[in-house]
Amino acid sequence: MDITQLFEKAVAESKTLSEKPANDTLLKLYALYKQGSVGDTNIDPPSNPFDIVNKAKYNAWSELAGKSKEDAMQEYIDLVEKLKHGQ
Repeated sequence: MDITQLFEKAVAESKTLSEKPANDTLLKLYALYKQGSVGDTNIDPPSNPFDIVNKAKYNAWSELAGKSKEDAMQEYIDLVEKLKHGQ
């Protein structure tokens, strides 16, 4: 399997984890997913200062600016593997 196929498999597996990850881990998964599938942020930050959830998601994704899609995919795959094994 190539990295894209492994990434897609990990995305599917992330939806069937036996335990819901902590919020900081969910944020990391989101950011790695976006960086791996889209690349650097391509949207404006949320304009509503009280939109805390979307602001946190945007910030987490934008912190990965410059990371290659392949590196983000591999980090996502590795994180899902850890989560599957309860680490």
